[in-house]
Amino acid sequence: MLARKSIIPEEYVLARIAAENLRKPRIRDRPRKARFIAKNGACNLAHKNIREQGRFLQDIFTTLVDLKWRHTLVIFTMSFLCSWLLFAMMWWLVAFAHGDMDPSTESSTNSTKWTPCVTCVRSFTSAFLFSIEVQVTIGFGGRMMTEECPLAITVLILQNIVGLIINAVMLGCIFMKTAQAHRRAETLIFSRQAVIAVRNGKLCFMFRVGDLRKSMIISASVRIQVVRKTTTPEGEVIPIHQVDIPVDNPLESNNIFLVAPLIICHVIDKRSPLYDISAADLALQDLELIVILEGVVETTGITTQARTSYIAEEILWGHRFVPIVTEEEGVYAVDYSKFGNTVKVAAPRCSARELDEKPSILIQTLQKSELSHQNSLRKRNSMRRNNSIRRSNSMRRTNPSLIVPKVQFITPEGSQSASET
Repeated sequence: MLARKSIIPEEYVLARIAAENLRKPRIRDRPRKARFIAKNGACNLAHKNIREQGRFLQDIFTTLVDLKWRHTLVIFTMSFLCSWLLFAMMWWLVAFAHGDMDPSTESSTNSTKWTPCVTCVRSFTSAFLFSIEVQVTIGFGGRMMTEECPLAITVLILQNIVGLIINAVMLGCIFMKTAQAHRRAETLIFSRQAVIAVRNGKLCFMFRVGDLRKSMIISASVRIQVVRKTTTPEGEVIPIHQVDIPVDNPLESNNIFLVAPLIICHVIDKRSPLYDISAADLALQDLELIVILEGVVETTGITTQARTSYIAEEILWGHRFVPIVTEEEGVYAVDYSKFGNTVKVAAPRCSARELDEKPSILIQTLQKSELSHQNSLRKRNSMRRNNSIRRSNSMRRTNPSLIVPKVQFITPEGSQSASET
């Protein structure tokens, strides 16, 4: 440090550091707003300080279905093990009370006719094996019931009833977890970004939805909601204010036939919350558009729901989705590699309100786009012409055999003069 200070003055170092800081401006990113609905459809909501936990135990079946798989499998295994151990202890107590565990009874079996409650149950291990055989209905033939003890018959009936209840609840829980509706919703896809463009002379909010499976969604319907933070005239702050916006659907039933990817359109009119938003104001808006697709699964008949959301950064102004459905040899083919691809189109940057008040803005925008398109075509043609000329000149320079020899024409007078000379 001493050597550097002696070589480079301290004033120069401070001035250089200040100049570097001026060259690199510090850009403070706007704090990212938490999404209400994630892109995969999960609700970004955390429940805290719930005091009435007993309500979950009142609906035990739904609680078991909502648990994670590892917790469900642990409960599934422990329920059977605990029931087997409990009834094994009961069978052991029945055998002990009847005297089946006493070794002296084995020697007296030859002299007197002594019958145990359960044959071949002389320890807790054999009682545990007999409990499994009774509940799972596996009969190996070594251990069996007798009519000696009415208490043992009662325990047998009780274990059968409890075993059937455990089987029904746990197997039903496993079946419901494997056949949940959100599993089918994973094959319903939405475009990563939404667009705003002009369609039929109106500004429209559009996104694309598709189904990856061949089995269809029956009676599919699409709903769009806008979630934003609003303040009422009385000063009440509503953090999650939901507003329904209409979907442009020419069908009266408001259902879509989702056999191929479709572009869902919302016309931005006076009823739309996007009516006063322009392209410049869109980036400053704190809003989230939630898309909900509902329908009935054709194969199972279960109602499913797929969700996603679009924030202001995910809405492209002046773009349009590229077509992905083509007809090939009498079959409609869908290219999912272009599912979310967009292309720029001419669209006014003003809001829908300004466009309704001044329709000439749309005409001027279309005229400008047409002129720019013609100019780009002219430039492209001129560039192609220049490139072709340059290529021909370069080929002539490299290949001298392609050079055309010059031909001199001599007039008859010149020839006569030349002959006279």
